[in-house]
Amino acid sequence: MSDTTIKKKRNYIDIFLNILEKGGNALPHPATLFAIFALLIPVLSAFGYWFDWKAVHPATGEVINTVNLLSKDGIARIINEMVTNFTDFAPLGIVLVAMLGIGIAETSGLIGAVIRILVIKSPRKIITFVVVFTGVVSNVASDIGYVLLIPLAGIIFQAVGRHPVVGMAAAFAGVSGGFSANLILGTIDPLLAGLSEEAAHILDPSYQVNPTANYYFMVCSTFLIAFLGTWVTEKIVQPRFGKYEGDQVQEIIEPLSKVEKKALKHAMLVSLVWVVIILVGLLPSNGLLRGADGTILSSPFIKGIISFLFLMAASAGIAYGITMGKFKNDTDVANAMAQSLKTLTAYVVLVFFAAQFVAYFKWSNLGIIMAVTGAESLIAADLGLIPLMIMFIIFAAIVNLLMGSASAKWALLAPVFIPIFMLLGYSPELSQAVYRVGDSVTNIISPMMSYFALIIAYFQKYDKNSGLGTIIATMIPYTIVFFIGWTLMLIIWVTFDIPLGPGVSIYYQLP
Repeated sequence: MSDTTIKKKRNYIDIFLNILEKGGNALPHPATLFAIFALLIPVLSAFGYWFDWKAVHPATGEVINTVNLLSKDGIARIINEMVTNFTDFAPLGIVLVAMLGIGIAETSGLIGAVIRILVIKSPRKIITFVVVFTGVVSNVASDIGYVLLIPLAGIIFQAVGRHPVVGMAAAFAGVSGGFSANLILGTIDPLLAGLSEEAAHILDPSYQVNPTANYYFMVCSTFLIAFLGTWVTEKIVQPRFGKYEGDQVQEIIEPLSKVEKKALKHAMLVSLVWVVIILVGLLPSNGLLRGADGTILSSPFIKGIISFLFLMAASAGIAYGITMGKFKNDTDVANAMAQSLKTLTAYVVLVFFAAQFVAYFKWSNLGIIMAVTGAESLIAADLGLIPLMIMFIIFAAIVNLLMGSASAKWALLAPVFIPIFMLLGYSPELSQAVYRVGDSVTNIISPMMSYFALIIAYFQKYDKNSGLGTIIATMIPYTIVFFIGWTLMLIIWVTFDIPLGPGVSIYYQLP
């Protein structure tokens, strides 16, 4: 392929993405947009109620009717729960708590020192790959990738003379687009496995689905997503953004001074103490940090990773700041925490309206009805395995645009698709793997994704004109490439009958 042909193709891609970005950014402010959506849902729910929109829940057989939010009870609920919709919005508390600890570490200079070491020591040629790969792996620690890695990637890219938004896009692609992939089991694995096992019991009451059901496939997926994410970043995203010319001051990358090295050693010592405490609490079978069932996956450490992030970041930052003379008393530390929250004001505004929209959508049952109706249409098509897998991936990806929770969607879809796959002679573990691919690829372009508002706030730090259009235009190449690459990998996996996990086959035979 000639250079001229490549340039023409790149120009066509740029034109498409620029149109998409301009069209998206021509929309009202994201907060206004979520407010409009929140107002439209009650109206749509009234139409659904009047025209009797409903569906039958595949697991319980219960008829799900549209709930009219413009009724007396609906209006009362909207008014009474407006505050709790906001305060109970899960990502809000997570982000605020994490930022309190990170704010101490950032103000003390600890994060800047770590970044300088990372930039100085890492070859620039592999920084993109490292960022995407780290994003994928961060999923084992729940939401830490969203609140720590993504903004950190922006700082790293700016430090090496690249556009910070490109770095954040690469990290976001790994954290969210590669959500299901990982090298070790995360909290999502036992959650999905439990739902898959319950669905399998519809046909086979003795069937068991282990948390390691998709382990081999997900390990390979980690490297696939890292390579694909790197390629998209370098070949598509970076050329669109070019050189950063914003007003955010670039950190000067200089070797650490003797005092900084001493402060860093103190911070590392504090971090090491935390590591020892965590290991002592997790490794013994009766450790204090083990879960109620004695496992690590259900432990307070995994479930409360944000609390540990706050404690570790705050204590390490305090140790660094005291050594550097930045923190002379408790007032300095408190001011550092307050300063970090100032950067989240735009996010808090967005969250208020986004939380109302998500709540109304859930209350009305519109999301569930749409998902069930779409699933029934897909079943009626009567496709073969590979076409069925592709259609299921597409369907899961579309449903992901309507419903944010991976477990909630799988609780709805598993009782439908797992029995279908089993009747066709394919294992529940296979249908779970197919679902995980579809559920991941559209995370990065879904406004229903819990942290989408936070990503907008991150982008606006470097580009005040950024909006929904910017995010979607920047991330949609990742979605397309991830979908193609991941689907092809799954097809190859099935074709060669490669085990999805330890002792897990592609095939299944009814007893």
